[in-house]
Amino acid sequence: MRLDALFLFTPAGGSPGGGMAIFLFQMLAILGIFYFLIIRPKVQQEKKHRERLQQIKRGDEIVTAGGIVGEVVHVKDDKLTLKSGEARLVVQRERVADVRSPGETPEKSK
Repeated sequence: MRLDALFLFTPAGGSPGGGMAIFLFQMLAILGIFYFLIIRPKVQQEKKHRERLQQIKRGDEIVTAGGIVGEVVHVKDDKLTLKSGEARLVVQRERVADVRSPGETPEKSK
């Protein structure tokens, strides 16, 4: 390709680098939007969930990742003993999907 043909791709009346600055600004704006609308809320939600898992105590009602609903009867390190119906189950703390304290109403999903 000849050098004089490259001038056909530059913006009219402006410097050849002006388009690059606008492009970089647009890319930074898109990355900022993704960060504040998608990434940051997800990180905050995960942090809040980890805090709730550490605060589980006896008597809390929990829902496991598998959908089992039960009441915590014993807490030991990273294992919880649940009473669900007539059965007692031992689950890992990381497998808890939702924690409800006694008397708390479940939130509706949006």
